Amino acid sequence: MDMDAAAFEALVIDELDQLPDDMVEGLENVVFVVEARPEDGSLDLLGLYDGLALTDRTQYGMGELPDRIVVYREPHLAQCETEEDLRDEIHTTLVHEIAHFYGIDDAQLHEMGWA
Repeated sequence: MDMDAAAFEALVIDELDQLPDDMVEGLENVVFVVEARPEDGSLDLLGLYDGLALTDRTQYGMGELPDRIVVYREPHLAQCETEEDLRDEIHTTLVHEIAHFYGIDDAQLHEMGWA
């Protein structure tokens, strides 16, 4: 599948807007970023939570850099054949990475069907 960066970012924003309020209301000092690929250039990783989960924080205050949730465009496009598939995969990636912010690990996500 082929899609330019601006159109992909628009899909990510649209899918983010459709997430349940109770999932996103607790996100504090988190930015969402779209990048072409992971640093290693692979097409295996769809997203990344770069930060410290709420469950691992002892203190959080002013001046902290924001946590980042990264969605990788090229791996998504490589795995999807239709825009509907792409939207579903972006949605799953957002839920997965947001769950990491809340301290839910990959094993728990797998049990829940989000890994």
